[in-house]
Amino acid sequence: MPLIDDIRAYRAFNKQEAADRAVILRQLECDPHVFDRDSLAHMTCSIWTVDPTATRTLMVFHTTYGSWSWIGGHADGERDLAQVALRELEEETGVINARIVPCGPGNIFSLEVLTVDGHDKRGRYVSSHLHLNVTYLAVASPDEPLRIKPDENSGVRWFDLNDALDASTEPWIRNRVYRKLLDKLRAANPF
Repeated sequence: MPLIDDIRAYRAFNKQEAADRAVILRQLECDPHVFDRDSLAHMTCSIWTVDPTATRTLMVFHTTYGSWSWIGGHADGERDLAQVALRELEEETGVINARIVPCGPGNIFSLEVLTVDGHDKRGRYVSSHLHLNVTYLAVASPDEPLRIKPDENSGVRWFDLNDALDASTEPWIRNRVYRKLLDKLRAANPF
């Protein structure tokens, strides 16, 4: 099933998801370049990775944002965002044996529209834009070896779920997104 159909079938968890779902659908319906990062609002994905007991989550210290963060990246033309998310997980952390947890249409765990302020990246200025983000839930073993991706992060580690909130220095992401992901994880009890 195409991603747009999965998002249409997705049931919003809260007001933020309902509003953001409408924005994402509108862009998917009207922008033929929505999967390319050159579009002002473009598709991205994240992967909220937990251990098998769902008591810890894997995070990276994101260089651009100067904060502990979830893992994710741009679609860059690809439409299978679950595969993009798994690839980003491997590239950013070294984890290779994660599995996406089934949780609804297209295994979508969460939806977000994320604002990105203008910033320098690899010697070039990137203008402010929107990430139309699809989040997947994955489980991985904390015994897998971890490694950083020096051009994107300077740390990779497992956090107790509540400590993950405290580690984020981005108030909106911490309070609106990471808190929501923890609430959804506890409500869904997917394990």
